[in-house]
Order: sequence, then structure tokens, then C-alpha cells
Amino acid sequence: MAVFEYKAIDMDTAAVSGTVVADSPRQARDSLRDRGLTVTRVRPVAEEVKSSFLARRHGRHAQTEVTSFVRELATLLTAGIPLLPALQTLTRQHSRHFKTVIQQLSDHVAEGVSLADAMARHPFYFEELCTSIVRVGENTGSLEKSLHRLADFKDKANRLRNRVVTALIYPAAVCTIGLAVSIFLMTYVVPMLLTTLTQAGRELPAITRAVKACSDLLVNWWWAILAVVALVTIAVRAILRTGRGRDIADRVKLRVPVLGDLLRKENTSRIAIVLAALLRSGLQFVEAVRITRQTIRNRTFQKALDDYATAVSAGSDVAGPLEASGVFAPMVVQMLAVGQQSGELEDMLEQLADAYDQEVDIATRRLTSLLEPLLIVLLAVVIGFIAMATLLPILEASNVL
Repeated sequence: MAVFEYKAIDMDTAAVSGTVVADSPRQARDSLRDRGLTVTRVRPVAEEVKSSFLARRHGRHAQTEVTSFVRELATLLTAGIPLLPALQTLTRQHSRHFKTVIQQLSDHVAEGVSLADAMARHPFYFEELCTSIVRVGENTGSLEKSLHRLADFKDKANRLRNRVVTALIYPAAVCTIGLAVSIFLMTYVVPMLLTTLTQAGRELPAITRAVKACSDLLVNWWWAILAVVALVTIAVRAILRTGRGRDIADRVKLRVPVLGDLLRKENTSRIAIVLAALLRSGLQFVEAVRITRQTIRNRTFQKALDDYATAVSAGSDVAGPLEASGVFAPMVVQMLAVGQQSGELEDMLEQLADAYDQEVDIATRRLTSLLEPLLIVLLAVVIGFIAMATLLPILEASNVL
């Protein structure tokens, strides 16, 4: 069966739209007419290609909606509503793209596919962590509890990600505006002001000659500059795709003042949140660590998790490998070691996640408070340097100095 989008007019002459599951467009029209609708358009909704850029973009921007869907589904199941009617109910209250995904989940479940397997067919919306927790819930008969736990996890993860992204929006905006203003001054204002002085044959101050040289370079060789920037970008991306290149880059990031501290705390908090959610859901430790490793992008932390899993599997002391990795604070090492030995690792991880959630908040504020004045001063220096270079010869020409 396939999913079709439709537009129709109901018995009250009101325009309605939505999706319907049918074997063919004709069957879809017949089904809609049976509801008393006058069909104006029916078209198939193609399954999103897993490797398509559009599917990836939709999935990335729909994570807040995915969290709402998971929590709403858990609420309906807790109220005693069966899975298929619950999915069909939620289909009617979400936006167009994600509405299609829910309809396809409902279609797969109606065919006898498990909810976890149906979610696995949409990896850009439901990552492996989601499908693993849902699969455990289905196998143990506690799907609603697993969905509630998954929704809580996604809420924490979204808050953590949004906090870090929000802290970097202002510095990125200042850098973009400063770069745009500087390019405008160097390519339009500076040549216009200095043309008359250059034609008069007057000797320009050293600062003005330097600015004029940069301006001429931008005006006459902008295409070469863009080509160099593109080549450097391609080269850096190619290097970062290699294992050694990523290892070096990730280690360097953690050593950058202030930013490295923020990344270290953000990764630690995410590891604690994900691992606690997976262990609470009933996954085995090694499998939980493997999935947690996939949610972390920093390869230094990935290696630390590998060493941690190896030490636990071997029954040896975990404090040594964790401390040797150099990425975890002594407090984190001690809490993980004690939690592993006492059998209360889930509680320790949740306490650690709460503590580092506050630490990330403090680190983001510290980064923002440091970058804001630094970028403003840097922008003022650049603009002031250009202004001085253009005003100085004008003042000299008018015998003010």
C-alpha cells in the first residue's frame, strides 16, 4: 500500500486536506468519496530516499516535533489506546513532512511490522538510539514506559544542543556582519575616496598604502581569493575525512581555551544522558556503550568509551583507562568507577548528567561573555584602521595636520 496526499471539499463546502493509505490513486479517490468528500486532487507521497539531502534536512529540523510525537504516543498508549489507532490519531495533528512519516509508520505497523523496525526505515528522523529503546520496550511489554523515557532523554538532549548553538549564534552574527562591512569598505568606499588623491600624485602615508594594496587585491583578484578559499576548504574537508586528520582536529578542539572546556563538558553530559537512558531501558552494557559512542562525534571521547567498555567487559578497574584518556574530569572518573562497582551506574550517570547540565550552562555563558567584547573590539580595530587610512591623507591634503 502507498500513501497519497489529497485535497477535497466536504459536505459543508469546506476545503480539507490530508493523507490516505490505498493501493492505487483510484482506490484512494473511492475511499475519500465513501467519506462524503468531493476530491479535487490526489497524488502519491514518495518514500523519502535515505541518502537524499532533502530527507536529511527534514529529519534534522523535525527533532522537536519527533520529541512531541514520542511523548504524545506514550501518553496515548498509557491511556489504553492500541498502537495503530494511536498512530492514526497522531497523523492528524502534525505538519506536512512529518505527518507523512507518521502515516508511513502507521502503514508499516498495519502490515505487521514492529514499531522499532518501522522507525528504522526513517533513520534521519529516528536514530538508532530511538529504535533500540523502542525495540526493548516492545520486547519487554513496556512500550509506553520506554517511550516516556525516550521523550525525557530527547528533551534533555535538545536543551543541551540548543544551549550550545544559541551561545554561538551571536559571535557568528558579529563575525559575519563585520566581514561584510569590511569587504564593502575595502571594495567600494576606499577606492572611491583614494582615487582623487592617487591621481593628484600625492604621496600616501604608509598605513594608507597598506590599505590600498589590500583594497586593490580584493577588487582585482577577488576571483583568485575565492578560488584559494575554496581549495583550502576542500583540502581541509578531505583531511578531516581521514581518521588521523579527525583525531588531530578533535584533540586540538579540546585544548582550545574556554571552547575546549565547553566541548569537554557538553560531550560528558551527552554521554551520561544517553548511557543512562539506554541502561534504564534494559539494554546490555556493551550494546549501550556502542550506541552511545555513535552519538558522540569527538573521536577522543569515542576512544575513551571503547576503553571503558573493554575494561568493564574484562572485569578490571575502569578508573585507570578513563583517567588515561585525559578527557574526563577526576570527579567523572570516580563516579563512573564507584557506580560500576556498586551496581548503581544508572543513578550515578543521572546525577552526573544533572551536574554537567549546569556546568554546560555556566560554560556557555562564560564563552559568550568572553567572545562578545573580544569580537566588538576586533571589529572596532578593523573599522578604525580603515577609517584612519582613508582620513589621514585627506587631512594632510587639506593642511589640517
